[in-house]
Amino acid sequence: MSVVHVQYEPLRTWCARMLQTAGVPAEQARVAAHYLLRTDARGIATHGITRLASYLDKLESAEVNARPDLRVSADEAGGLLVQADGALGQLALRAALDHGLPLLRKQAMAAIRIQACGHLGALGMYALEAAEQGFFCLLAQRTPPLMGMPGFQGPAIGNNPFAYASPVAGRDPLVFDMACSVAARGHILLKAREGSAIPGDWALDAQGRPTTDPQAALQGSLLPSAMHKGMGLAMLVECLAGGLAASAASVAALEQPAFIPTAGAMGRQSAWMLLIDPQGLSQGMFDAYMGAWADSYRRQGGGEARLPGQRGARLEARVRASGLLPIHASIYEELVLLAHSRRVPLPAAVPASASVCDDRLGLAG
Repeated sequence: MSVVHVQYEPLRTWCARMLQTAGVPAEQARVAAHYLLRTDARGIATHGITRLASYLDKLESAEVNARPDLRVSADEAGGLLVQADGALGQLALRAALDHGLPLLRKQAMAAIRIQACGHLGALGMYALEAAEQGFFCLLAQRTPPLMGMPGFQGPAIGNNPFAYASPVAGRDPLVFDMACSVAARGHILLKAREGSAIPGDWALDAQGRPTTDPQAALQGSLLPSAMHKGMGLAMLVECLAGGLAASAASVAALEQPAFIPTAGAMGRQSAWMLLIDPQGLSQGMFDAYMGAWADSYRRQGGGEARLPGQRGARLEARVRASGLLPIHASIYEELVLLAHSRRVPLPAAVPASASVCDDRLGLAG
């Protein structure tokens, strides 16, 4: 796999400038760029800067609102409602965290409903930020129908990703992030752009047949992880992020045939977040328990076991130490063309030692 290296901070600045060319205000563009680049730094290549082109397209088509009237209000249950007005998902979730975490100074938990926001990218990034401040976070986003099972006429439910993160005493936070399909749609999009085949158990084509062609998969349905179990988890997310965050517009949208673009995730979807102060609910025993449990888990793994999130933390530390971000050469070539089309010079690739890039461009973990 061919990889190039780009200086992290200049690339993040460039990403923000590119979003500004689509009308996003400077500070909001910096927020979105922060999440995209941090996602790449933690080795999640499917949900980082590779999504920039589709975000720009959706901003210019107005499917995503470049200048939303984003509003956050308290609800009767002691939680929050974020009315995102079509905003980039990164901005909606930053608003949810900025308003939700302070609530935990006076209450043990807070549920946050997010309406009409764009694609969130890697949900674990937001849960991680809460865990880094000592809080537990569960986050889910509803997607349009993408997933079906053999015998279905087509996609019946979203692959509805969810993530959670927890502080663990003496360790990096535990971060778990998954879609309910065998593979996230982002992996298929990336394979399509690379011209690579996908495994035969990832998706069905438009005729309901297993396929290894990523383009055919994008026209068909994703397969659920562990079949009925993945469907059940997707239904849970539908209840939380669809039902609890429902609006009149989202209910009306269910009555229309779903249009699923092949170039990227749809905008104006709903999400749901739960924030918990674990110390407030455990009488101070949370850290002791999680630390002891993590030790036990590692012992049973023969010293090689790692918690989800540890690999990402290690990869991010390497990026911060070197100042360099490894990315697929094919993605860099796309960024070159994108930069040329908008006349915003892309930072040049720079030489790097092999030690910078080993085991980076893989799955979240």
